[in-house]
This record gives sequence, C-alpha cells and structure tokens, in this order.
Amino acid sequence: MLEHGGNLQAAMARFTRAHSEWIDLSTGINPQMFPVPVMPAEAWHRLPEPMPALTVVACQYYRAPAMLPVAGTQAAIQALPQLRAHSRVVVVAPMYAEHAHQWRRAMHDVREVSYTEIEAAVDNCDVLVLCNPNNPTGTLIAPEVVLRWADRLAARGGWLIVDEAFCDTEPASSVAYCSDRAGLIVLRSVGKFFGLAGLRLGFVAAERSILSALEECLGPWSVSGPAQQIGCAALSDVVWQTAMRAQLSEAGLRLQRLLADRAIASSGTALFQWWPESDAAACRQHFAEAGIWVRLFINGAGGIRLGLPPDEAAWQRLDEALAAWTAKKGMG
Repeated sequence: MLEHGGNLQAAMARFTRAHSEWIDLSTGINPQMFPVPVMPAEAWHRLPEPMPALTVVACQYYRAPAMLPVAGTQAAIQALPQLRAHSRVVVVAPMYAEHAHQWRRAMHDVREVSYTEIEAAVDNCDVLVLCNPNNPTGTLIAPEVVLRWADRLAARGGWLIVDEAFCDTEPASSVAYCSDRAGLIVLRSVGKFFGLAGLRLGFVAAERSILSALEECLGPWSVSGPAQQIGCAALSDVVWQTAMRAQLSEAGLRLQRLLADRAIASSGTALFQWWPESDAAACRQHFAEAGIWVRLFINGAGGIRLGLPPDEAAWQRLDEALAAWTAKKGMG
C-alpha cells in the first residue's frame, strides 16, 4: 500500500517517541472535530441497512441531485476503476496518489499530467481525474472550466472524476450540483472538514446509473450504522458548519502567514499548507526530531504539507521548529 499521512504509529516506532509527545500535522483533517452524539444501542446491534434520511441530508448539504453513501471516498476510488472497460486515464499531478494507483491496479493506461497540460489532455483520454481544491497544492479550478471538460468527455462516453474532499471550506467551487450530467462523478468526504476521518464516511454524486453500478460493486452493509447516524447529525448542523468555516478560514490564514514569516511561500486550503521543498526528506526528519509529524511528498522536486495545529502550545512548537529549519537552511 502507498504511504499516507496519519501514520503516526510508524513515526513512533522510527523515532522512539511516545504518542503523547507528538503533534500530528501529517493530514489535512480538522483538529476541531464535530461533537459526536451518543449512539442508541440499535446502531451497534442491527445490520446497517441504508438510512434514507442520510441521503436526503447529504443531497441538501452538498447540493447534489443524487448521492451514494460509501465507507470513505477511498472505497469509491478503489471501486470506480472496476466499472469501466480498459480506458486511457489522465490524472492531474501532484495529487492524492491513490487515484493513479487504483486505476493502474485495474490495468488501465494511466498518464499523469501537470495543470498546464490538462486542457490538451482532455481530448486524448477516456477518464480525467482531478482534486478540486487540489491535495496537496490547494490549486482551484473554476467550476465552469471543470464542467466544460466534463461535457467534452461525456460527448464520447468519458468520465470526469472530481475529488472534492477539501471543498467544504470552498463551497462555491463545488460542481456537485451538476453531478446528474452524463459522466460527471464527484467525491465528497465527511472526514476532513468535520474532523471525522475515523468514521469512514463519504459520498459519491453522479448520474443514477453510475451510482447503481457502484452500489452493486460495493455490496451490502458498506456503511456502518453509527457512521450513518453521526453523518446525519453532522450534515444537518448548519450552526456548527457556519462557525467552523469561519474558524478554519482564520486558522488557515494564520498558518500561511506563519510560513511566510519564515520565508516559506506556501499554498493550500483552510485545512493545510504545502510548499515545494528541495530537501523534503531532511525537512521531515527535522520536524520529526522535534516531535512534529508532517506529510512528505516525493513526486517531482518534493514537498511538505502541514495541517492545522490543534492548540496554542502546538502553534508555538511549530513556529520554533520552522525557525530552526529555516536557520539551518540559511533562510531565516
């Protein structure tokens, strides 16, 4: 399997530091999670038959015509390549690596392209996959551009898959409201914005024929009962969502400014910042020695991604580690 953020057990073993001594910034997960309600006993006891209320509230929250709940968007990322005959697949890079990995595992022809190459690539592939906003760079593509590409692919039976896992803080950038168009597939995650990655709950928005085929592929009881009930509560809580968007916007700007103060030009979203780093492996080593686990990207020139610190003490430790790193490189 590919390496991902959140692998703190590996960091603990490698650097012999106890769990309580780490600040885990290796994911883009909101450190201020949605307050999970107490579950009724039947949520644990009964087989998790689909909860219609969850689909209704998800369609309202994401403004999508139709959605399928899945056990985290990773489940859909693994299953979607199985629904197509052999295809030419273009994946934007750098990006969440599971997309290219899973299409290759399913024996499709996969080509990774940069953002500047997407326009030319659209007419020379059967499937285009992108993250919007991008993970890890935070790059945003305007919805009208995304929809234009989707129409060009659909005209010849192609798909455009848009992973919007980090779109909750950029709701105007979502194309989920158009996901009943032929060939447009939108992935949404409850794990990032709501801070509920352990819940393993996500959604796929697409035309109903694709959702039906995906549901058949995933099989029965794919989303747990507690996940469905907690998902209903989170997606319905407009007060919490509004307050959290404002809080994350402020925290994201703070992280970007903290990096800028150390002469690091970063990009990202309200939930993370990324920068290209020529000494990326050494940089992760430096932070790990300070008890801070960051996300290492080795594609291209390499890069580092940081999530949001959970409290003021963590912000201070991060600032000190950044100061030491930039001094070591002669930047500060």
